[in-house]
Amino acid sequence: MADSAEPSVPAASGGAASSVPDRLLSVATRLFAERGFERTSVQELVDAAGVTKGAMYHYFTSKDDLLFAIYERVLAMQMRRLTEFADAEGPLGERLRAAAADVVHTTVDNLDDTLIFFRSLHMLSPDRQNEVRKERRKYHERFRSMIEEGQREGLFRDDVPADIVVTQYFGAVHHLGMWYNADGELTGAALGAHYADLLLTSLRPK
Repeated sequence: MADSAEPSVPAASGGAASSVPDRLLSVATRLFAERGFERTSVQELVDAAGVTKGAMYHYFTSKDDLLFAIYERVLAMQMRRLTEFADAEGPLGERLRAAAADVVHTTVDNLDDTLIFFRSLHMLSPDRQNEVRKERRKYHERFRSMIEEGQREGLFRDDVPADIVVTQYFGAVHHLGMWYNADGELTGAALGAHYADLLLTSLRPK
């Protein structure tokens, strides 16, 4: 997959949502990001979504279920897209660049989810926190495997462990919610391209 192609990004936290679960997830994402999970009531959620409490409880047993579903939705989407890049035909460097740009682009396009992740993960039960972390770790491991493949083939420098490369890159990605301004000059696609260029440059053999 050519790195010059701009990915089509599904917006997990916006847009028109027709079904009851989609409306609830969209509203919950917005309200949890604006007010915080603990300060948003079930009544506020159902009022904003235009549904009854009975309708909400038909799909979600609690606010916790909604919070967990928000995490699952974006993690699943990003993992699916990474797998497509990793398994595609073409030079490894181009596929890694595309994957690196994509995770920035999808993070920016779902920035409320990123804010919620770091503010409210501790509000989930320990089992669910572990499940979310496990899924995120799978993503990181799949990403790392592309770097390790390039190191074995001599495409990327191997004097820095792939774990450190991944930790540094995603440390930057995970903090986008702290500073990125959607009204600023850089689009998510442009920012993703810059991040990906920096990563590939850092991996270039000396």
